[in-house]
Amino acid sequence: MLMRFDPFRDLDRLTQNLWGGDVRRLNGVPMDAYRKGSEFLVHFDVPGIDPDSIELTVEKNVLTVSAERTRQWGDDVEEIVVSERPVGTFSRQLFLGETLDSEHIQAACQNGVLTLRIPVAEAAKPRKVEISSSGDNQSTAIPAQSTSS
Repeated sequence: MLMRFDPFRDLDRLTQNLWGGDVRRLNGVPMDAYRKGSEFLVHFDVPGIDPDSIELTVEKNVLTVSAERTRQWGDDVEEIVVSERPVGTFSRQLFLGETLDSEHIQAACQNGVLTLRIPVAEAAKPRKVEISSSGDNQSTAIPAQSTSS
């Protein structure tokens, strides 16, 4: 049998009842984001969340990730001894720069980690620009960076 000493248990129950029952909101979902080659990768920790409950939307340059984690037990539980795992909904927004291609975002959820792959837009990738010099009719290609940001 699992036992736990918590002198503030009754106070916690009162607080939970005052603030909307026993459902707690998920406080911020840990995230890593980095660039690798010609794409950005974003990893969200979403343990215990059904991948089917995750919703991704893009409106203009704002990517919104929302999901819900529900309780694992049913209504037939007689007594809850410990309830520390947060449940409820979460939503997080990322602002995507104009250099990212929001039309081709890929998402996968594996082992409690949601991974987004956001490609860099073609217009933002470095490219070569031909420069011709007058007089000798020769042209030389030199690398130039895109000016879009």
